Amino acid sequence: MTPEQAKRFKYWQTRTIIGTMVGYALYYFVRKNFSLAMPGLEADMGITKVQLGFFLTLHGVIYGCSRFVNGFIADRVSGRKFMTLGLVLCSLANYAFGFSDTFARLTTGMSSGAQFLAATVVFMGVIWVINGFVQGMGVPPVNRLLTHWIPARELATKMSVWNTSHSIGAGLVVILCGYLMTHFGVGAWRLCFFVPATISLCGAVWLWFTLRDTPSSLGLPELTNTTTAGKVEKTDTKSPAYRAFVRKQVFGNRIIWTIAFVNFLVYIVRFTILDWGPTLLKETKGVSLASAGWMVALFEIAGIVGMLVAGWATDRFLKSRAHRTCVFCMIGAAVSMLLFWKIPADAHPIATFVALCMAGFFIYGPQALLGIATSNHATKKASATGNGLVGLFGYASTVISGLGIGYMAKNYGWDHTFVALLGVAVVTILVLLTIWNIKADSYEEAEKLEAEIAAKYKDGNPLTN
Repeated sequence: MTPEQAKRFKYWQTRTIIGTMVGYALYYFVRKNFSLAMPGLEADMGITKVQLGFFLTLHGVIYGCSRFVNGFIADRVSGRKFMTLGLVLCSLANYAFGFSDTFARLTTGMSSGAQFLAATVVFMGVIWVINGFVQGMGVPPVNRLLTHWIPARELATKMSVWNTSHSIGAGLVVILCGYLMTHFGVGAWRLCFFVPATISLCGAVWLWFTLRDTPSSLGLPELTNTTTAGKVEKTDTKSPAYRAFVRKQVFGNRIIWTIAFVNFLVYIVRFTILDWGPTLLKETKGVSLASAGWMVALFEIAGIVGMLVAGWATDRFLKSRAHRTCVFCMIGAAVSMLLFWKIPADAHPIATFVALCMAGFFIYGPQALLGIATSNHATKKASATGNGLVGLFGYASTVISGLGIGYMAKNYGWDHTFVALLGVAVVTILVLLTIWNIKADSYEEAEKLEAEIAAKYKDGNPLTN
């Protein structure tokens, strides 16, 4: 690559990282806006917490499945087109959600009553499920785009920067929607969908003109998959030997399944605070929705700091044993949630703010580190499969954080809900302690497994050609 090509490549690499960060943050604009709209949906439309929780659960489960399905599609189409199309569809789904009661009125001929409410709930549920599916068009094309523009040796560092996009998007949209709900009243729940959708639709146009799929589309040389020694390694993912390796290293690996279960538990805590936070703050602490929006945004910012500190501490003090850092983080998360719960409603808002930020700081560490631990124990040859399994467990948690929390808050109150969350945090710590003594990675064991498979298939190295 000539100096001029290197300069152009660096420019487009930076442009791609920033473009996909902004694009994915906008996906959160038309996803996490729902949490600020929930109090308005309760007050204005009479939607119950159980029904709201059901929406969250369906959305989360469909989203997790969609990411898996769209991963196969994104590998075969233009990442730029796929990501842009997904953002447009998410925006349109949000517009449609804002007109759910209008659709119900047209189909039932009524503007109130049980039949009208039932029709409204059905329209909202169906539209939000559709949004959940098209939301899954966000991450897969990003993975494709970034691997074309970022060398493997730089991917971990630059992906850690990119990963802040979801916190930025979630933080900004809760501030925006908190302002709308406070200044325009409970009926402004529609604006919580219309305004972010308009911003995201404009962002989709910008995304189309900002991104390019590959360096070669701009006349630049493509990256090669090489190690620092210059050795090119290609994995034959279609061979029976490779499938045998994945079965044993991922699906037959106790460590991977333990991490997956821990991820399920961590996401229960994270999604409960993120999705129910504004409602919880309003009902238990007397916080206005505008202030609640700011608090949830700062929860996300504290989470970014927590991720960075947890990663640094893992390498600096715990010899890259990410699972051990997760134990300390979950202890901190449990203490933070206990403090948050026990703060009186008439206490100074700063006390609530500090406790919530502490919770964000400690919860987001495990969220990031569990993915790293999965990659280290699945090894690079099966890290995508391992993280796919662990990620699926994470979004399956919406069955609890959505429907379960909604049912518990409605029927037993927020005090019992906090006790349940503390219980989840304690169980997470206990499960992590079962793998306290494992090594930082499983590469040594993977090499032995490769040798066993090579002997069985008698074709040299079973995983590469």
